[in-house]
Amino acid sequence: MKETVIIKSFPNGIALRLDPDLPFGELLEEVRYKFSQARNFFGNVSMVLSIEGRDVSGSEEIRILEAIQESSDLRIICIVSRDEAANKSYIRALAHTEKKLADESEGQFFRGDLKNGDVLETDNSIVVLGNIYPGCAVISAKNVIILGGLYGEAYAGGNGREGAFIAALEMTPERIKIGDFKYKPGTKQPKWKIRTKAQPKIAYVKNDRIVFEALTKDLLDTF
Repeated sequence: MKETVIIKSFPNGIALRLDPDLPFGELLEEVRYKFSQARNFFGNVSMVLSIEGRDVSGSEEIRILEAIQESSDLRIICIVSRDEAANKSYIRALAHTEKKLADESEGQFFRGDLKNGDVLETDNSIVVLGNIYPGCAVISAKNVIILGGLYGEAYAGGNGREGAFIAALEMTPERIKIGDFKYKPGTKQPKWKIRTKAQPKIAYVKNDRIVFEALTKDLLDTF
């Protein structure tokens, strides 16, 4: 019998191959079953997800992620295209950043999305394993790293610390503040949705203004 859902691992990620013809409701149940069976194998780790073999809409992507979350202990940080060489670069960069923060005595992690006006505030550097929705904010006296999308607000360097930064897999904020410097996009941001092509960036202060650059390990090593 043809398998309708196939899970395969690749470095720092999972490829989920889906049957193109099976009704989506039945496919979702099979995704739940497959990941519940593999719960102990994958454990509690952060990974990216590639969806292959079937075109899915943004709402279907969200339902797939919810099914995986309900059926396993995995933390899916974003959806990517497995064939893009750029994926390897930012995955390595973020893995490096997460380890670097974990080594700091004052670093901390938050697992989950900020939504419905949520505000997360800390005196420490923080890694958010989730998305910051519009109307929500994460505030840190040090650095902010978002293993997901920044669609709301982020504030870093609140204690006046020089060299603070904000990094995110998807950088489309409503507002950013780093130290005494502010950034607000000139055009209204689109409503949040999961994107199949992440655009990881880092924001920091350079020449008295906030600049955005592609997220790389070499750049992070300078902070």
